[in-house]
Amino acid sequence: METVSDFVLKRLSQWGVRRVFGYPGDGINGLIGAFGRTEEPLEFIQARHEESAAFMACAHAKFTGQVGVCLATSGPGAIHLLNGLYDAKLDHQPVVALVGQQARSALGGDYQQEVDLVSLFKDVAHDFVHMAATASQARHMVDRAMRIAMERRSVTCVIFPNDVQDLPAVEIPPREHGTVRTGIGVTSHAGVPGQDALRNAADLLNRGERVAMLVGAGALEAGGQVRQVAELLGAGVAKALLGKAVLPDSLPYVTGAIGLLGTQPSWEMMNECDTLLMVGTSFPYAEFLPREGQARAVQIDRDGRKLSLRYPVEVGLVGDSRLTLEALVPLLEHKKARRWRERIEKQVANWRDTVHARAMVDAKPLNPQRPFLELSRRLPPQAIIACDSGSAANWYARDIEMQEGMMGSVSGGLATMGCGVPYALAAKLAYPERPVIALVGDGAMQMLGINELITIAHRWKDWANPTLVVMVLNNRDLNLVTWEQRVMGGDPRFADSQWLPEFSYADYGRLLGLEGIRVDSAEQVGPAWERALSAARPVVLEMVTDPEVPPLPPHIPAKQIAAYFQALRKEEAAAGGEALRATIKQWWA
Repeated sequence: METVSDFVLKRLSQWGVRRVFGYPGDGINGLIGAFGRTEEPLEFIQARHEESAAFMACAHAKFTGQVGVCLATSGPGAIHLLNGLYDAKLDHQPVVALVGQQARSALGGDYQQEVDLVSLFKDVAHDFVHMAATASQARHMVDRAMRIAMERRSVTCVIFPNDVQDLPAVEIPPREHGTVRTGIGVTSHAGVPGQDALRNAADLLNRGERVAMLVGAGALEAGGQVRQVAELLGAGVAKALLGKAVLPDSLPYVTGAIGLLGTQPSWEMMNECDTLLMVGTSFPYAEFLPREGQARAVQIDRDGRKLSLRYPVEVGLVGDSRLTLEALVPLLEHKKARRWRERIEKQVANWRDTVHARAMVDAKPLNPQRPFLELSRRLPPQAIIACDSGSAANWYARDIEMQEGMMGSVSGGLATMGCGVPYALAAKLAYPERPVIALVGDGAMQMLGINELITIAHRWKDWANPTLVVMVLNNRDLNLVTWEQRVMGGDPRFADSQWLPEFSYADYGRLLGLEGIRVDSAEQVGPAWERALSAARPVVLEMVTDPEVPPLPPHIPAKQIAAYFQALRKEEAAAGGEALRATIKQWWA
């Protein structure tokens, strides 16, 4: 007898799903049992924690463009999914969560692990969250969850009570009043605004003398078209962090990241432009965009709700970034005057010298920028980079030069810790032949990363290419928060909250059967990367770095400078002023 659980797995497979990330529990015993007997090409990926499973589903969506699916039991398992699901929601990734629930007969009886799951998931999965009460609902609930996740680029959730999971399947609901029949057919989208709107956008862009572009995750499939537009308009191109792979950083007019983690050329370009073209981005920090009224603006986004959200735009184009730019290109004029472009290229060249100089400054024991600089020089073709939140994201944004054909991602909207290693693992499962690198701070590593090293150790022998390097910045400090406390509040480091317990990451990697490499001097960094990237098994690469090297933003308001030096003076009186000396060295460089 085919059960509802059997049918759900078959339906997911028909939608093209090939792996489900999760953790078992008695609330989903029916679904887990179905995995054990299914003949569908569907793999269950056991994570070490449901939060990791949701991160993996989000990363799968980011790196493949397909719907990510995660699975958790009732009560605590469902609750554990939430952080990873919010990561997907805030970065607009299609993820479906399948969640167990107690038997229908027990609901409302304050039963063990009974949680009001519809209410719990109503925010994170607000586009679609429902509980199946009968077998005949399984078909349309799976179909709608998948379709809505794709169409809205959002999180959806289907809840299956454990007794419903074991009911006889109903593949075709009866043709009678009160039933629903759904399908899996392909959806076709127009994707391009009308000609009048395109001409209005082109007229505005053609009039601009100093054009700046800002591209984000929505432009990842439009790199060639972004390059065409930038060449025609003589524009510089800044990249939101999720759009880092849109264009190679080697292009002389690419100013790199923007915002607190951004570059000086991006800051200067935004403050000097007279025209702004935003493509596929909802970059949140308006203070790093032009002053209101300074620049005329055009924005392209597939979601009209995102238009004019960060900066007032005169022409908003709702459409696919690649198709819309393709339609816009014939209407754009080639700008003969190149003084603006030449200025940008000079600023970018100077900035690259600055990045190199800052990374080469001595520190105790190791400057945290140096591992990123040395990796950037050695990145293998087709590499996929997963970066965690924290100070590692600063150096990823500024020091890593993305090349053609590479992919990379972070937790953008949620900026949550703990995503780096699960992201890397999901990338490796999707592309086992490609090299994958995780860039992780020690706080995120202790929070979640060391657990998923167990999963890596369990699965790596199945991969066509064993190259997966987890690089850990070991400075024993929750470093980004320490700097935020100094700059935002004028407070010195609070040891009880900021210092981390000692832990040997390389030794732990070796304990699991991985390769472990520990680096505590500058001259070891480059050779260590070469060894890690050529190893015959995954590697935990532990970089022992100096927590006092500051992640200097491109612009610091006077109020923050005052708070910063107030905090450092307090620390200098207590601990010898290491942070102040490191800051002066970085500013000088």
